[in-house]
Amino acid sequence: MTAAVALGLSLIVFLFLGVPIAFSIGAATIIGLYVGGVPLDFLGQQAFTSLDSFPSMAVPFFILAGALMETGGLSRRIVNVAQSMIGQVTGGLAVVTVIASAFFAAISGSSPATVAAIGSIMIPSMVQRGYHKDFAAAVAASGGGLGIIIPPSIPMIIYGITADQSIGAMFLSGFGPGILIVILLSITVYLIAKKRNYTGSGEKTSPKKILKAIWAAKWALLSPVIILGGIYGGIFTPTESAVIAVVYGLIIGLFVYKELKWRDLPRILINSAIMTGAVLVILSTATAFGRLITMYQIPNLIGDLIISISGSKYIILSLIIVLILFVGTFMETLSIIIIFAPLFLPVVTSLGVDPIHFGIIMVVGAEIGMLTPPLGVNIFVASGISNLNLEVIAKALLPFLLAMVVALLIIAFVPQISMTLVHWFGY
Repeated sequence: MTAAVALGLSLIVFLFLGVPIAFSIGAATIIGLYVGGVPLDFLGQQAFTSLDSFPSMAVPFFILAGALMETGGLSRRIVNVAQSMIGQVTGGLAVVTVIASAFFAAISGSSPATVAAIGSIMIPSMVQRGYHKDFAAAVAASGGGLGIIIPPSIPMIIYGITADQSIGAMFLSGFGPGILIVILLSITVYLIAKKRNYTGSGEKTSPKKILKAIWAAKWALLSPVIILGGIYGGIFTPTESAVIAVVYGLIIGLFVYKELKWRDLPRILINSAIMTGAVLVILSTATAFGRLITMYQIPNLIGDLIISISGSKYIILSLIIVLILFVGTFMETLSIIIIFAPLFLPVVTSLGVDPIHFGIIMVVGAEIGMLTPPLGVNIFVASGISNLNLEVIAKALLPFLLAMVVALLIIAFVPQISMTLVHWFGY
């Protein structure tokens, strides 16, 4: 058995045995090293190198920033702004959930954090207005998916590190797809609400009401302007922007909105540290795994195999999308990006696909995995808020999953949606 075969088979076996993803990758790497006669020191060296980088420092800071802003009252004010815009539209509260998720996504960088922040407010509100609870939970879960598509985004940072691409360019590539997904999810919500006769908020909207809500939420809405404006204005790097986001969220939560209390900080720091630890353990082992598959020339073998099937980039992209959607049902988002980016990037770039465009395809595809059982993290969060079984929410999610898949196909085959802003800013 060759080292490459041992590496791939051991990973598959460990995953199907239910071994946690970080340990599956690490154990498969050790087996691949042993069979290939490579010193086991390789794993430790690559794991350390992956974490000893300035861009990776953005991950813990964006996780902490999202937690601070969620507790500090920013999410509630963002919901109020979205509410003022929608008014009496059919299914208005559900549309508000999608739009509010998009706003909060520009702060948090995390999908589960967006579901928790917006869903905890909007799911009870929708149920109170007569919406079915499973529908309310499904809307919150799918809207939360915008958390990693609209920048800043932790998976985009990980892709930038793994694929050696500009994180700023990755952030820019997310705006167009994010807007497209907001539109398709809102249309899905409207059609279902029309069929089930879900009413709007019961309150008429007006320019005065919108301006009043925006003014009340000005500090919350200013945060993405500072974070993203600073990056593209050349004032600070994405990593420095994450630190700015933490300081900003702390100041606004403690001293402006005064909803964040000093006693909340230990809990926030502990939870953020736990989440950061989980992400970095996966990143370290998966980076070593990715280096090893490159050393064994596995991307070249897979590239030759795929190209032997077809020379059309559209067919190849379709096959890759199907694979990402499949593995997304049982593999964590960051792991998908770290493992499959080195495998497929050489293949798609040889066919003329821009690495940044391929990155957003991977992020959106992996995000859909967060909405599919058994490893659908967004479903778990929505289940905890709504007290519904996972199966019930998963069934209600089917129309939204279809909308997300349609969005992914459009993003994949119309690259201008992702790349226009990237080109405008000269990346």
